[in-house]
Amino acid sequence: MTSTASSTDTRQGQGVEEQRPSWQQRLRRFGYTAGTADDVRDRLVPAYTEPGPRLWAAVGLRQEAAGRIVRWSAWGGPLLITLLAGLMRFWNLGSPKAVIFDETYYAKDAWALIHRGYEVNWAKNANDLILQNGGSVRIPADAAYVVHPPVGKYVIGLGEWMFGFTPFGWRFMTALLGTLSVLMLCRIGRRLFRSTFLGCLAGALMAVDGLHFVMSRTALLDQVLMFFVLAAFGCLLVDRDKARERLAAALAPDADGRVRPDAHIAATTRLGLRPWRLLAGLMLGLAIGTKWNGLYVLVAFGLMTVLWDVGSRRVAGARRPYAAVLKHDVGWAFLSTVPVAVVTYLLSWTGWFLSGTDGKGGYYRDWATADGRTSDWSWLFPDWWRSLWHYETQVYDFHVGLHSPHTYQSNPWSWIVTGRPVSYFYESPLPGKDGCPTDAGGKCAREVLALGTPLLWWAAGFAVLYVLWRWLFRRDWRAGAIACGIAAGYLPWFLYQERTIFFFYAVVFLPFLCLAVAMTVGAILGPPGSTERRRVIGAASAGVLILLIAWNFIYFWPIYTGQAIPIDSWRARMWLDTWV
Repeated sequence: MTSTASSTDTRQGQGVEEQRPSWQQRLRRFGYTAGTADDVRDRLVPAYTEPGPRLWAAVGLRQEAAGRIVRWSAWGGPLLITLLAGLMRFWNLGSPKAVIFDETYYAKDAWALIHRGYEVNWAKNANDLILQNGGSVRIPADAAYVVHPPVGKYVIGLGEWMFGFTPFGWRFMTALLGTLSVLMLCRIGRRLFRSTFLGCLAGALMAVDGLHFVMSRTALLDQVLMFFVLAAFGCLLVDRDKARERLAAALAPDADGRVRPDAHIAATTRLGLRPWRLLAGLMLGLAIGTKWNGLYVLVAFGLMTVLWDVGSRRVAGARRPYAAVLKHDVGWAFLSTVPVAVVTYLLSWTGWFLSGTDGKGGYYRDWATADGRTSDWSWLFPDWWRSLWHYETQVYDFHVGLHSPHTYQSNPWSWIVTGRPVSYFYESPLPGKDGCPTDAGGKCAREVLALGTPLLWWAAGFAVLYVLWRWLFRRDWRAGAIACGIAAGYLPWFLYQERTIFFFYAVVFLPFLCLAVAMTVGAILGPPGSTERRRVIGAASAGVLILLIAWNFIYFWPIYTGQAIPIDSWRARMWLDTWV
């Protein structure tokens, strides 16, 4: 009886046309063989694309060898690109042997955090002493007022703990995360596009981007933030695939072995424990614990993953997918991300919590027991919570009110066209000094310029338009995911156009720009089934674009790495007046 009732319930959830036998089923008794039809499993869990037989025939490979190459390339390709990216980023990492740009804050804050648990005020000549004496420099005890959470500085401090209080030490972890982010982007792109080639292309583009390269070799927080944001996106992407696999497994095949949509199963199936979503919450918490703009990413990614669930249940056959997601998925999606991120953020302040409350601990650590002891909330919240809350409100007021002019500040409207890069380091060595050729004929220029590879960024401007078109008019979820990543990292800065902000903040959404360019290249190559002439034209066009971007990176290599070049060679690389 139970089985019959269950079967009846399922049929009641289906349309009238689905209850009746199809004309193919009625004609099967006469030997009719149905043609190929769509299988819902193929839409829920699309297969990875593989090169066609014409390619293998052209290079003279047998099918068995071709199969081995395809299997190897899924990890082999990303690992090779990552190895190249790592070699470039770790090459001569300790140069310039100087405290460049905002390393003057974060390198020292990181060293204090791992030794005292809170940031301190350093002497004005501390940079010179550190470069001379390294870790033997005395760490002050006077707490400093800082405006960024501690996670990114702990990450930088991990490199200092392993390799010492030196330029190599404080840049090690950003170089490592920059290298690993290339590997992640290769694999994320492969999963997103179901193409090893396009995934590897996205990672390779980021490997040869000047902004990512320079940020990988500098101890700043934004590269750490980018890593956690990209990791969270990757976790949610894996979670999406796992959830769709469970939905596909719940749908029963018909007599022909094909899986059809089922409204009842699609609307009622519980997707169970989703550990990848929990891991995404952890990554987002670490992102917020690095810089506060990770909050915008948390909101955007939270909405995105819920909409992915709506799409999955709709494909599986749910007639009211929003209601089904609201009933079965939204609550768990919230609990898996927001509380996990909040707890992670609070735990990142452990060193500050454990510091003294007698005025000798972290900045504002004693506020609740001193200036805030008469607070109306003292009976409800513990001292550590009220002290942290007061600290955070002061930091928020600082961020929204930061209007101090800076030579290298820029408006977000100019970021995509790399209108105003940031110079991290500049010297003018004489001939024969610091790498300047003896026959230079005058002073050289030695600069580290946080400049995105221009041709890549300019191509990305057009790619973003293509992605938006694909999302709005073709309803391509992949384009929507890329647009979400760009919007989460980019659009919030338009709310603070009067604030002092810099181009290098754009590194947070750079991976999604690379995905947009890779998706555009895929369109240039042509859709499956294109004619050979169309394929040749597409491959030639895409190849020229990729080679030009690689050449552009090589051309700007000296001003990414701080190499001394003749002043005329430096001027030749200042393509726009605003770069100087």
